[in-house]
Amino acid sequence: MRVLNFLVIAALIVAAAAVYKIKFDSTLQAEKVAKLRDAIREQRDAIASLRAEWARLATPSRIQSLAERHLKLEPVKPTQFGDFSDLPERSPQLAPPTAKDPIGAMLADPDVTGSVPAAPARQEP
Repeated sequence: MRVLNFLVIAALIVAAAAVYKIKFDSTLQAEKVAKLRDAIREQRDAIASLRAEWARLATPSRIQSLAERHLKLEPVKPTQFGDFSDLPERSPQLAPPTAKDPIGAMLADPDVTGSVPAAPARQEP
């Protein structure tokens, strides 16, 4: 009977040690989780403050004032814009649609460009 009591007491001590180790490990893991949550919270706060700073720096009024202060730009005048009549006419001479190689046909005939007409040749007097 004494041996059985001794074995039960030893098993009880081993079980208590195992429970204590599990509790200690779980406490360490809980502390790690808490530290990681704190780090995540700090990073989210940092991201939020950086986004707020970016929004402040990218405001159009701030950029406008910086441009006026550092760039010597003149206001846009209505005469700076052109209209479609200022654009050159598109060439009516395109490669024939029956050509086997339309790009090759355009390259072979320098007068047929498919875009802006060539400048008129100068006639010598």
